[in-house]
Amino acid sequence: MSLTRRSTLGLMAGAVFAPAVARAESFPNKVVTIVVPYPAGGPTDAIARFVAQDLSVAFGHNVLVDNRAGASGAVGTRAVAHGVADGYTIVFGNNQTHGNNMFLLKDPGYDAVQDFAPLAGVGAFEHAFVVRNDLPAKTILELIALAKADPGKLNYGSTGVGSGSHLAMELFMQRTGIRMTHVPFRGAAPLVQEIVAGRIDIANSTLPSVLEQINGGALRALAIASPERNPQAKTIPTLREQGVSNADADSWAAFFAPAKTPQPELDVLSKAIIASLNKSETRDAIIKLGFTLKVREPEVFRPYHLQEIATWKQIISEAGVQPA
Repeated sequence: MSLTRRSTLGLMAGAVFAPAVARAESFPNKVVTIVVPYPAGGPTDAIARFVAQDLSVAFGHNVLVDNRAGASGAVGTRAVAHGVADGYTIVFGNNQTHGNNMFLLKDPGYDAVQDFAPLAGVGAFEHAFVVRNDLPAKTILELIALAKADPGKLNYGSTGVGSGSHLAMELFMQRTGIRMTHVPFRGAAPLVQEIVAGRIDIANSTLPSVLEQINGGALRALAIASPERNPQAKTIPTLREQGVSNADADSWAAFFAPAKTPQPELDVLSKAIIASLNKSETRDAIIKLGFTLKVREPEVFRPYHLQEIATWKQIISEAGVQPA
């Protein structure tokens, strides 16, 4: 029996589509790795591990977290960008790794937009102004007065050049007319350790990275750099409540895969990550860190990502921060 032209085209289309379907149905069939481009122990690491645990159950294979810190998050991010694009290695990035590094590193070794496909936007780290316990300033206005009395004497820590904690403080200094000395660290854990030890005066750090120390009295919080107070830190006033209305800053986070990863694998990963983030137990654990969840699907995250890059590019230019 001869085949009609339509039947022949249908069979040809099916032959082309079948491998993709089979590939998606069998993916993943081995260990998946989530690269966290920061040291273990920080809030980014914690969130990645919550999701990894859920994915391990969903996939029936181990999902490992690989901490590859260095160069303001560029080391681990670069490794994923140039790794095998098969869906088995992804990265948990943020506004530093997938935004600011484009303008603050002379050669990050990757393009934050062209080299990656977003899997899911997770939400944002709100920033909290924290100081060593014996710093005289008890409010943001007292801090501003202290800094203006001796420009450059106070130092502030960050999680690296171009990080959210760095640029958020640059924005604050620009808006308030103060000057402090920048001391970058390779992640949240060593930064917090130095503030608690009294060797760093202040940081505009992500709330999850300092919430435990605030609650335990190891350091003091002066303000939240967001429009509203955080539910996990209701006693900390906002900048706006203290008269500083134009220096709010949040640091977003998202999961990415290499751009050339096949679409079926991207779909499987995206669906599983979003399901994890919407799981009540996982949501509660992440929120308790002080992180603000706002889950975005890839098509929603893409325009948000591009807008954030444009916004912080302008802030970097206005602050005069030079590439390292």
